[in-house]
Amino acid sequence: MSIPRMNNDSVHWYVGEIASRIIAESGIATDRYHLGKILLQCLKDDPDFVLQIEGATGESETFGSVIERTVKCANCFKNMGLGHGDVMILMAPNHLDITIPLYAALYLGIIVAAIDRTLTANELQQTFAFSKPKIIFCQSDRASDVQLSLNNLTMDAQIVSFDKGDYLCTFNDFMEQYGDDSPIEEFKCTDFDPEDSVAFLIATSGTTGLPKAAAVTHKNFAIITPYVWSRYTKFPTPTRLSLVGSPLQWLSAILNFILSPLLRFTRLQTTLPLTQEHAYDLINTYKPTYTVLSPTLMTTLIKPDDRDRCDFSSFELILLGGSAVPQTLIEDLKTVAPDAEIMNCFGMSELGGIAFHGDNIAPGSCGKPLGCFQYRIINVDTQEDIYEPNVPGELWLKGPSIFKEYYNNAEATEETFAEDRWFKTGDTFYRDENWNFFFVERIKLLLKYKSYQISPVEIEEVIRQHPGVLDVAVTGIPDEECGDLPVAVVVPRPGDEPTADDIKNCVKDTLSDSKQLRGGVIFVEAIPMTASTKVHRRKLKQMALELPRE
Repeated sequence: MSIPRMNNDSVHWYVGEIASRIIAESGIATDRYHLGKILLQCLKDDPDFVLQIEGATGESETFGSVIERTVKCANCFKNMGLGHGDVMILMAPNHLDITIPLYAALYLGIIVAAIDRTLTANELQQTFAFSKPKIIFCQSDRASDVQLSLNNLTMDAQIVSFDKGDYLCTFNDFMEQYGDDSPIEEFKCTDFDPEDSVAFLIATSGTTGLPKAAAVTHKNFAIITPYVWSRYTKFPTPTRLSLVGSPLQWLSAILNFILSPLLRFTRLQTTLPLTQEHAYDLINTYKPTYTVLSPTLMTTLIKPDDRDRCDFSSFELILLGGSAVPQTLIEDLKTVAPDAEIMNCFGMSELGGIAFHGDNIAPGSCGKPLGCFQYRIINVDTQEDIYEPNVPGELWLKGPSIFKEYYNNAEATEETFAEDRWFKTGDTFYRDENWNFFFVERIKLLLKYKSYQISPVEIEEVIRQHPGVLDVAVTGIPDEECGDLPVAVVVPRPGDEPTADDIKNCVKDTLSDSKQLRGGVIFVEAIPMTASTKVHRRKLKQMALELPRE
């Protein structure tokens, strides 16, 4: 009989011991939050341990190899004049090389901005406009779009390609050109204030349609990241092998890249899209013990007709997050992974991680309060606290892991914080008598297609450029495998008769693949409005579900 896991402080004791050794050497108390110093110390603690495996090729790399390459890369950054507060863009698949500039940047206080590598040139330009990068790492097939976007902004940034391309500075070229012979063992991370210094810019399109990024500090991450493992007692290596199920621009991947050296477990990543077939191959071959996946992908993986082709029995912990998690999915997953803990995980980029822990929670709940947060449920209409259980309202949080700001966007930052820096999550929750929190719905407009956040407003702005469109509103219809499928509800301009293909092609020519109108197009005489003349989103969704879609 196994002993049930209960919430405890073991992981915090473990991380605290690492931090105490760093502070003893540097004499700087705030180094307990310096991600670069923490990661470098952890890598030094076990040079022979395998940090990462590239599942598409079978290549792997040890802590020791990562130390040599990251230190050399950090010296390259310093030699070319990059340092604390500068922004570095990463837009590449999860190959072994992407780890190197990532950790090197954290050593020096360079801000890491991982972005979707499928963004169009226009979307890249919008992203670069607010992030103002000094160096951009990408694959050669995107270098021309990156350069075009920089030219349009009259912005100068070093472009480095991870693979070979005509006239491009490759990653190997970069390491040779700016590298030096400085001894690895003499390298020191840059001293800076980790409480105020931004570690990552995590992209979110928000409700305005314009891209923005949550600026999450070193301290934010250092405090929140261990909490996923607050019910485990074996450290280091609480789990053997983690399957990374998302690209680096997503919070779940960032946490994996931080936690794998910190807690000393191996990270299984891949440069190939995580399709059903590829996921089956990775799971059957490597037997991962831990993963964070979206409910939509997991629904696909455990289809009744296909699930027998994959052995899920190696998993010890599976976190499901990114969108609402049906309780039926958790129950189905328990039949194929009977020894795994399966948790409905609610997290946000703005929190730097999870919002609840899974200690003895009720079915359907996202969990119970974490020790690092204060919690409020607010009546959206009256802005007053709801103290009674089982009454829904907007979830507000406050604590040391709440993000610093939306980078270079004071207006959006001001809108998302209430008085005394209470963070308004934009999500509706209720709690029961035992302080289990339950997700109800999203107040924000964002749709979720697979692992992508989609702003309806962004798609609407594109469709409005069509000369035959008088008005448009975009909503989503639920899909079991994909999450939300965008639907355009269009009011034609009098005398014009645009077709559904006209509208779809308008979006196709402008926006990336995840934002296409997979739910179809509906033509109506008027968009439903509220009394305050805003789009009535609930009625809009009802129309999308009931009316014929083309």
